[in-house]
Amino acid sequence: MSNITDLKQRMSGAIEVLEKEFSGLRTGRASTNMLEPVTVEAYGSRMALNQVASVSVPEPRLLTVQVWDMTQTKAVEKAIRDAGLGLNPQAEGSLIRVPIPELSTERRTELSKVAGKYAENARVSVRNVRRDGMDAVKKSEKDKLISEDDAKRQSEEIQKLTDEFIKKIDTMLAAKEVDIMKV
Repeated sequence: MSNITDLKQRMSGAIEVLEKEFSGLRTGRASTNMLEPVTVEAYGSRMALNQVASVSVPEPRLLTVQVWDMTQTKAVEKAIRDAGLGLNPQAEGSLIRVPIPELSTERRTELSKVAGKYAENARVSVRNVRRDGMDAVKKSEKDKLISEDDAKRQSEEIQKLTDEFIKKIDTMLAAKEVDIMKV
């Protein structure tokens, strides 16, 4: 049934968002994804960092941010510092060096909690999709579009799909926590 396909697609969307959020959580290795949540106050509006600069990883523990418009260097440096990522950027002309510090045990624990929040948001998204699917099944049954048996079968299928995605989220979280906590 196309309803299940639609629900599966929407639940997959929650997983994709979670993967993107997890990739931004640093684990002691430099990654261009780390600066993805950074927004810069530039040209009178808030812009994603990748709209005003390019980010590269010249070394495992260093990011460099090449600001395209030198007048925006201070704003980019401030945005990175204020993003709550525990980074201390240093500007040299239009190039900003962002050393990646060793993660302290407290910071690792903090990052694990953040990963847990991201996973919970993904679980909530999946459950919301399940609720929408269940509501659609109930409505179809109430409107006599499907039989009671079909409604029961579809509801079970939706629940099975939900359990599958929740399990995938839990597995992703466990892997991310291991990644964050390993020294």
